[in-house]
Amino acid sequence: MTTDAVLSIRSVSKTFGSRRALDGVSLDVARGEMVALIGPSGSGKSTLLRSVDGLQTIDAGEGVIEAFGGKVQAKGKLSEKVRDARIRIGFIAQQFNLVGRLSLFTNVALGSLGRIGFIQGVLGRWPAETKVAAMQALHRVGVSDYAGQRANTLSGGQQQRGAIARALVQKAKIILADEPVASLDPVSARKVMEILRELNRKDGLTVIVTLHQVDYALKYCDRVVALKAGKMVYDGPASGLKRDKLIDIYGPEFEDVFWEGAPA
Repeated sequence: MTTDAVLSIRSVSKTFGSRRALDGVSLDVARGEMVALIGPSGSGKSTLLRSVDGLQTIDAGEGVIEAFGGKVQAKGKLSEKVRDARIRIGFIAQQFNLVGRLSLFTNVALGSLGRIGFIQGVLGRWPAETKVAAMQALHRVGVSDYAGQRANTLSGGQQQRGAIARALVQKAKIILADEPVASLDPVSARKVMEILRELNRKDGLTVIVTLHQVDYALKYCDRVVALKAGKMVYDGPASGLKRDKLIDIYGPEFEDVFWEGAPA
């Protein structure tokens, strides 16, 4: 692991039946980077994020994933210290992963469970520090007015901002966002991406976000990593990802849906 890397992925593969979802992927992410993961559906983007967070195990073999200098998993087995890494990794899913019957405030406060204890959190005995942190986080992402509202009564954009606020209360140092705007309307999607970019630039959080919207990847992320059939086929600056390479990644049909004003 390089000295400035907060995340190191080495020779990681993952197989589901006869399908190789990841095929020998190696990647370093430095502290404070904002990285877009792009590629066709089934290219391995979500599988890679879930492996980084230890939500699924990688194949046995040479593969190793480290975060903050400690192992998350290696050779097909989770590390005994995987929980230590997870406490500092916030995971934001496409479908928000909020508890619908609970208030938005409670969902956000749940981000502190790794520090205050499960029973205390379940009983709603939030320390003053958690209460303040939850309201500050909700205000930061622009949904503090909905703190007392049940999560399942909120719009998708409001729920996704709540999920980001939960990661802030968690005091995450890395945010893994798996298709965070796929279910959102364009205005809500832009707002979520702007919040993630602000957290990256102003707070120095490391952000890795999977996206189907290539224009968002180029607009909001300085670095882009592309996967195709489980292999990494591009890793470099967003400015270097030109039309020909995008067509190579997505196929000739991509030309038909390429947005106006794309890079030549």
